[in-house]
Amino acid sequence: MDPRPIDADNHYYESLDAFTRHLDKKFRDRGVKPVQSGKRVELLMGGAVNRFIPNPTFDPIIVPGCMDPLFRGQIPEGVDPGSLLQVEPLRNEYQKRDERIAVMDEQGLGAALLFPTLGCGVEEGLRNDVDATMASISAFNRWLEEDWGFDYVGRIIAVPMLSLADPEAAVVEVESLIERGARMVHVRPAPVPGPNGTGRSLGDKVHDPVWARLAEASVPVAFHLGDSGYNRFLAAGWGSSASFEGFGNVDILSRILVSDRAIHDTLASLIVHKVFKRHPTLRVASIENGSDWMALLVKRLRKQRNQTPWAFAEDPLDTVREHVWVTPYLEEDLHALAELIGVERILFGSDWPHGEGVASPLDFTKELGGFDESDVQRIMHDNCEELLGSPA
Repeated sequence: MDPRPIDADNHYYESLDAFTRHLDKKFRDRGVKPVQSGKRVELLMGGAVNRFIPNPTFDPIIVPGCMDPLFRGQIPEGVDPGSLLQVEPLRNEYQKRDERIAVMDEQGLGAALLFPTLGCGVEEGLRNDVDATMASISAFNRWLEEDWGFDYVGRIIAVPMLSLADPEAAVVEVESLIERGARMVHVRPAPVPGPNGTGRSLGDKVHDPVWARLAEASVPVAFHLGDSGYNRFLAAGWGSSASFEGFGNVDILSRILVSDRAIHDTLASLIVHKVFKRHPTLRVASIENGSDWMALLVKRLRKQRNQTPWAFAEDPLDTVREHVWVTPYLEEDLHALAELIGVERILFGSDWPHGEGVASPLDFTKELGGFDESDVQRIMHDNCEELLGSPA
């Protein structure tokens, strides 16, 4: 691959037909449906208005990195936090791959893994209709392949989504994605939706055919931040809203209680239910979930191993170090993360062009003080290249 940095957390903004262009007509009113509401466009998911993305046209859109000081707690004295939010007209490079390549050259990027923006909320929006979920995500992957490409000129690696809600349909989809050249797949960090409002662990053996095929094909799994459905748990127990909204009048308690629980629980399910033991070559990455939760997860798993040693094949930390890559948030202690899981498992991810990311992807290097030159090379390039591997 290009020796320049590989951004493991980059995004596009979907066109309005991303979920409808290739959707079977019988799911037209059950899937993701854009509708005109006065001067605005709203999205229906499963027939209900969904506000995961309040402006699905993405025009205007938030300026890259403008919210970074807010997340770091570095707001200048006397500055109104609300004034940090800036918007601009939608840029071509947010939706067109050749224009994105040109911008990547200006930014100094060799390659980027591209993840959804709107798409990260769709599986939760359709969780009560498994058939519509599978059809909509398959249609989205066709759009993604058409507009971005799963591996465009070796530089844009657009990551298709995979739902496990229907285990048999998931196997068909993953076979198709591998055949079409997918380098990675994106699975929601959340319990897997089942029929009639039920759910399953990601580590349920019913999903083994998917994990086995991905391991065999050397295609890693990314768990990217999104709507994992945890607000429903808060609504039942704490009186919060059951729906996740990225912007607007958000219940602050829900932010604290949900936080990084979804990715914490996701990796716990894979380890406790022995997915990595059954599929020892499976590789996974936590993308845009931060990393502070990792030490707590390891502590809890090790404590549980002390109490039920027969339930663990090895030290859980060894399992994490062998199978899990992580993109940390910039405000976190990267040296502590390196000490815990090894510098070989840290990925550079900018979240560009989202407002809570950085203004320019390589601004990430400002956080790497204290790492030597070989470690910086690993974090900025080599680790992601190793994660991607060479598809079988």
